[in-house]
Amino acid sequence: MQRRCVPASRLWGCRRPHSETGGSEPPVSSPEARPRLRLRATEWPTEWYSPAEWDSPWSKGASLNSIRQAACAFPWTEKVMASSASKPLSAAQAEELDDVFARARAAFAIIETYDQERVDRLIRAVAWAVANRSAFHRLVEMGIEESGLGDFGSRMNKRMKIRGVLRDALRSPSVGIIEEDRERGLVKYGKPVGVIGCVVPTTNPDLTPAGNAIYAIKARNVVVFSPHPRSQHTTLETVRLMREALVAEGAPADILQCITLPSLTASQEIMSRSDLVIATGGQGLVRAAYSSGTPAYGVGAGNATEFVDETADLQETARNCMLSKTSDFGSGCSADGNVLVPSSRYQGMLDALQSEGGYLATTDQRDALQRVMWDDEGHRLADTVAVSPQALAAAAGFSIPDDRRFILVEGDGIGEDKQFCKEKLTTLMAVHQYEGSFEDGVELAKRLYDIGGKGHSCGIASTDDAHIDYFARHMPVSRIMVRQPNSKANAGSFTNGMPMTSSMGCGTWGGNITSENVALRHYMNTTWVSRTIAEDRPTDEELFGDFYDATLEETGSVR
Repeated sequence: MQRRCVPASRLWGCRRPHSETGGSEPPVSSPEARPRLRLRATEWPTEWYSPAEWDSPWSKGASLNSIRQAACAFPWTEKVMASSASKPLSAAQAEELDDVFARARAAFAIIETYDQERVDRLIRAVAWAVANRSAFHRLVEMGIEESGLGDFGSRMNKRMKIRGVLRDALRSPSVGIIEEDRERGLVKYGKPVGVIGCVVPTTNPDLTPAGNAIYAIKARNVVVFSPHPRSQHTTLETVRLMREALVAEGAPADILQCITLPSLTASQEIMSRSDLVIATGGQGLVRAAYSSGTPAYGVGAGNATEFVDETADLQETARNCMLSKTSDFGSGCSADGNVLVPSSRYQGMLDALQSEGGYLATTDQRDALQRVMWDDEGHRLADTVAVSPQALAAAAGFSIPDDRRFILVEGDGIGEDKQFCKEKLTTLMAVHQYEGSFEDGVELAKRLYDIGGKGHSCGIASTDDAHIDYFARHMPVSRIMVRQPNSKANAGSFTNGMPMTSSMGCGTWGGNITSENVALRHYMNTTWVSRTIAEDRPTDEELFGDFYDATLEETGSVR
């Protein structure tokens, strides 16, 4: 079969590269203007082009994780990894990487000598360089223009996350003594890890470098960024601004570096040469990081779900779901894709969601939506990922009013063959009703997470603390938001205590080494100093309780 390459811009219905259009073509906003993609796995491109010609390996046969990988980082898949492993670095790439890492090691030798006051001033400087409205406005416009992805309003709000990361970093010590427990005779000292390799997703070409830079510098590390080819210029500009801020403060610019010749092979090389890897992207990327031989923090797949009980305020819940779903056209792993509602409140929830901008699809429209979102084998189709609800409806052959912010479908069950209970990565939300007790509903939620998203996040709309406690004890997720919009809250917000981050571990449920939000403490080594204390030795009776038998401890009592 003849292979063919389809530009990623066409897959996303966005602006095509200037090399194709001379810079004159407007964004493609309608399905009619975007050819339906019917590429199977056997039709994936055999070559990876230069950044200016980057083509994504989307295919009809790609898994949902594969789609996420191309959206969030390089399209790390088993096939691509095997293919790229046989492709050596070009001479130019090898030369650049040698130079970058030599500079990084030299910069590290300097920053590791800095005291707390020095690094705190530096993180303020680099954060302000990119988080001020003027700079971030330009970076957001540049990122959307370059990649064709993203909603301007949602992207601009992400500069608040930079402020949140800075807040958390400033409030924690990282140099010298970072924790002391006099009662146990313990003192902990913070130490840097060295060179951090960070692969930057195309969906966050500015936020990811800024957040990682703040935590890394705070811990006295240096960072080498590997940008996504579709948004590399935005990432390069973000890093340039932060480098300028470092120089203005008399620090080495090379504390932060970004390669200019990105590729799969280059990213793998960065991972293998670094002392720590921060892997934000799909499961293929995470596996590549974990198999690089370098300690790594990764994330798992999402399938954010809001669970509603009898005590929930439906209007508040609907608004939270809308806020979570509509951010960046629902492309985030924390964007609500499912709502589970008791049958007695089902109609009320549908009404509330519609009042917040939802369009309730008919049964026929739902069937049409399924056909343009998944193929007959259940593989997610790429051309309806991260599109507006109007474009999604048009792809399915119907239209919706311009004021509708997302599409609702009534769930048709939970199971491997039920597509609407799975992660959607677009402006569509499925509403499922559960019969019976609250506990019966929780069992249904657990079944849903067995299908996808285990380990990531979910939310509960409840005012009953006993329900919240039961839910927390039983759900196989790393974070649960109570009466909050998931995608606005689980990575940290100014109205909750979650650590600010753009990387969320999913624990062993999701194949990750941590179930925490990756934050400052994950960027540090820790030295424990222990002094003697008064003996703390419980008696055997205290330790073993009813199992203790003194006769078995007597000399000669061996049986």
